[in-house]
Amino acid sequence: MLKTLFLFLSLFAFLSLVFYAVFLFYRPSIYSGVLTMQQPLSKKNASFSWNSRLSGQALNVTPASGERTMEPCPETPPNLVGPLHVDFDSERSLDQIRKEVGHFLQEGGRYKPQECISKQKVAVIIPFRNRHEHLKHWMYYLHPILIRQQLDYGIYVINQDGDGIFNRAKLMNAGFSEALKQYDYECFVFSDIDLVPLDDRNLYRCFDNPRHLAVAMDKFNFNLPYNTYFGGVSSLSKQHFLKINGFPNGYWGWGGEDDDIYKRIIFRGMTISRPDLMIGRYKMIRHQRDLHNEPNPVNPDKLQKTQFTMDQDGLNSLSYTVKKIEKDKLYTFISVDIQAPAG
Repeated sequence: MLKTLFLFLSLFAFLSLVFYAVFLFYRPSIYSGVLTMQQPLSKKNASFSWNSRLSGQALNVTPASGERTMEPCPETPPNLVGPLHVDFDSERSLDQIRKEVGHFLQEGGRYKPQECISKQKVAVIIPFRNRHEHLKHWMYYLHPILIRQQLDYGIYVINQDGDGIFNRAKLMNAGFSEALKQYDYECFVFSDIDLVPLDDRNLYRCFDNPRHLAVAMDKFNFNLPYNTYFGGVSSLSKQHFLKINGFPNGYWGWGGEDDDIYKRIIFRGMTISRPDLMIGRYKMIRHQRDLHNEPNPVNPDKLQKTQFTMDQDGLNSLSYTVKKIEKDKLYTFISVDIQAPAG
């Protein structure tokens, strides 16, 4: 009888240990959630995996009892992989991306590292209209990068409602205002939807001065087109953005607003910083120019007046109407009417 009881208790203890080990292995909160490349960049067939366990590192998660206080995230995120292979030829769907990465995210494209306290709260603002194919590629590549960078971030796609003339800068102003209604962001990254970084060491956060991130695009042969160029992807802290009164609202159509933003920064006594030409590389999704976003011949003349108009044209003169807010697992999609003139 005693022998049978002993065998039963031994079997029960063994099964309990197995169950506990399986529970720990599959519990997503104890893994770093770091998304890494399966193969090095030097191989042409390099591909990405969303597998959260490739890093093999466990987190120091704060217990519910509050016995341990999380430390700030390190200045240099430990799981960056450097140069990346980026491919826009593969077929992708948002459902696939939601399935692969969605369990890392909160609704609205929000993420916060569980292993440490992020150094900054970052809103990524994307001016948008009719670029749904580009949206898939951007989400596929950027979420893993931003997670590895240990950012407390949210993605805001600011969609221009209607068919009027496009206004990139005004959409970014609206994105700044709307994001602050949802979270106390300290840093704002403004990104075109057709640009994907080729190196995850290009950190999507804010610095002592406004930061130009997209310094070496493939369409410019990986060179800066001119010294005052500030287009593509940039980051400004909340204080920087308020100091320049946001971006101009009067640049309808393509061209001019990036140079106006650069002038605003200089006229407020700041300088810009950049990563080097290797870390700051970007790949652009090739496309035809959008309808109602043609070059506007009036825009270049406005640059001569920036110093005199920036105090009246910007956040303090911003006017728009929110038509709809949709919170997807991958992003917050905000449609706005910006009173655009007809195309």
